[in-house]
Amino acid sequence: MDDDGRYRDNHGGGRGYYRNDSRANDDDAHSDSTEGHDEDDEIYEGEYQGIPRGDSGKADGAAVHAHAQVQAQHFRDLSAYEGERRKDQEELAQQYESILQECGHGKFQWTLYFVLGLALMADGVEIFVVGFVLPSAEKDMCLSEPNKGMLGLIVYLGMMVGAFVWGGLADRIGRRQTLLISLSINSVFAFFSSFVQGYSSFLFCRLASGVGIGGSIPIVFSYYSEFLAQEKRGEHLSWLCMFWMIGGIYASAMAWAIIPHYGWSFQMGSAYQFHSWRVFVLVCAFPSVAAISALTTMPESPRFYLENGKHDEAWMILKQVHDTNMRAKGYPERVFSVTTIKTVKQMDELVNLGDGAAWHEKWRIKLTSLFHQVWSNFQTVFSPEYRRTTYMMMAVWFSMSFSYYGLTVWFPDMIKYLQKQEYASRTKVFVKEKVEHVTFNFTLENQVHRQGEYFNDKSMVFEDSLFEECYFEDITSSNTFFKNCTFIATLFYNTDLFKYRLVNSRLINSTFLHNKEGCLLSDVSDENNAYMVYFVSFLGTLAVLPGNIVSALLMDKIGRLRMLAGSSVISCVSCFFLSFGNSESAMIALLCLFGGISIASWNALDVLTVELYPSDKRTTAFGFLNALCKLAAVLGISIFTSFVGITKAVPILFASGALAAGSFLALKLPETRGQVLQ
Repeated sequence: MDDDGRYRDNHGGGRGYYRNDSRANDDDAHSDSTEGHDEDDEIYEGEYQGIPRGDSGKADGAAVHAHAQVQAQHFRDLSAYEGERRKDQEELAQQYESILQECGHGKFQWTLYFVLGLALMADGVEIFVVGFVLPSAEKDMCLSEPNKGMLGLIVYLGMMVGAFVWGGLADRIGRRQTLLISLSINSVFAFFSSFVQGYSSFLFCRLASGVGIGGSIPIVFSYYSEFLAQEKRGEHLSWLCMFWMIGGIYASAMAWAIIPHYGWSFQMGSAYQFHSWRVFVLVCAFPSVAAISALTTMPESPRFYLENGKHDEAWMILKQVHDTNMRAKGYPERVFSVTTIKTVKQMDELVNLGDGAAWHEKWRIKLTSLFHQVWSNFQTVFSPEYRRTTYMMMAVWFSMSFSYYGLTVWFPDMIKYLQKQEYASRTKVFVKEKVEHVTFNFTLENQVHRQGEYFNDKSMVFEDSLFEECYFEDITSSNTFFKNCTFIATLFYNTDLFKYRLVNSRLINSTFLHNKEGCLLSDVSDENNAYMVYFVSFLGTLAVLPGNIVSALLMDKIGRLRMLAGSSVISCVSCFFLSFGNSESAMIALLCLFGGISIASWNALDVLTVELYPSDKRTTAFGFLNALCKLAAVLGISIFTSFVGITKAVPILFASGALAAGSFLALKLPETRGQVLQ
């Protein structure tokens, strides 16, 4: 009966199982048939069915009960730990602000400003590199339209991955160390991309370069903010944004100075070519290399050390900040009065590596532990305490990025479209033209020749033409075709006039020698157009200077939310002027107007993101939001450019709608002006 009772209760749930444990110790519960037998040797009925005996159930039940108690205690300890940690962070925030006030704002912060500015400048350069080299790179790599589109977007995809990864790591291993690693990856692959020849290898290098530079924005702003006192933070973070503009100007100026100089090149046979656009790619890696060199002289963020329980390291850095500023201000005798700084309670994270574990196994365990720490920290960004803020910030970042990047790429494409229309309107047509024994020392461009007899060509469409005893040498053509033409005793030497360009044409005693590596180029790819692209980008980047200055001066006076919402509303209104952009000059003016207004929104959004999250989650949250920004940029660019030459109404409605939604949501965020850094 007792065994039957155990059988029923075991299947009846855990509580029945524990009740059986008490009955197992009751002598009256045993049947007479078991008297005189050793219980240890007894085989009871249920044992044949794999059902545990009473004494086994007692032991297991005790183990389960003990495990439940341990789990409950663990949750109580974890809750207490989180409470203590939050209290420590609040105390640290107040004390840290007082320490920064004592350290003052001076030489140290300005030195760090220029060092981190180089890293931000490298991010600005990265955005422009591929767009500037595409017209030239397509000649060397024979890029199709889909390949060119992928090359333009791959940088944003790399930056999206990099922002998320490096942002998460910076909260675990440090701002300075993570930034050094990310910039090193960027500079190495940017260097390699200037030498690789194939499209796939160039695409991979630019992707890896983008992954590296992706950590720049989230780390730079978080890093710098942790050296700034409350009354200086908004202004000086806005001044830091100037370096992104300087990066764009640097890229435009270098492209203007280098790429059109096709003589700056060399080649080894037909397999390896190093043209001027590769020199430009190499030069664009300089800001990143300079940032690495300068960053090695700067210390880690003391706030990061304090958040991770490293009191002495943080104290030494803060003393360095104080002494540097005081000496520069002429007060070397002033002593750093702080002796003890609050540190945040740490949870012991013991990882048993084992004495005999191989080195690769130890690294695997360390990396696995680091991944779990980063992922756990990312999940806390969506905890109930920060969930609403995070979702609101996601919406604002997405709407801003979708409209800004979509329009800034749509503007140049619209300008190119207008140029093509103007180019096509100037096409000249010649019929039955006959030119003999004439040396052409000028360019025959944008012309259609029918039923003619003459020598030499460049960038033209020949139809029903005769070429007799002609010599074509060192020709790189743009959209040149020969239709229904005849070539008699003609030599093609070092040209890209491949046979696919000869449509229904006849070759009589004609020869091709040393054909160039080349491809079909766009019909508007001359040097004048290249200069126009660089000049437009230069003007568009320079136009953000007034917006940067205004936002820096007013950020701490009117607040982050008013700056963000006000700039977004004005940018939204400016979108409606796009319908009047029917010429190159009008589109350039509108591009400058939009860029100059919208930059204030970006500056306010950067400051707000830094101040809304605590120090142990700051770069993680910033990196995630910046990654979302790059995803929105990819979507915006893809959607907006698909309407080039079709309609202006859809891009205008998309951009203005996104900006309006962003400005409305921005007003729902908490204002952070005048608050200490969490």
